[in-house]
Amino acid sequence: MALLIDWSPQALEDLELIAEYIARDSDFYARAVVQALLEGARSLGTLPNRGRIVPEFGDPCIRERLLYSYRLIYRIETERIVIVAVIHGQRLLTNVEKP
Repeated sequence: MALLIDWSPQALEDLELIAEYIARDSDFYARAVVQALLEGARSLGTLPNRGRIVPEFGDPCIRERLLYSYRLIYRIETERIVIVAVIHGQRLLTNVEKP
């Protein structure tokens, strides 16, 4: 049975800011990146362990998928996956609280 995918308010804001930033140069590319991030998150419902453990945290319940230049960071819970942040791969995690 697939796990429910929930997005934290911070992750939704991250996604919106990413779309706005990319759309300054290309609406098409902004839509493509957002779609890839949404599909990447959706696929976690059936394969939650497919992402790697976030090296900065070392917790097997906190993982990430790398999509385009972004890190889709999520937490695996008993009945759901929580997308906690979407950050650029070059951004330091010091700005993101441990989920």
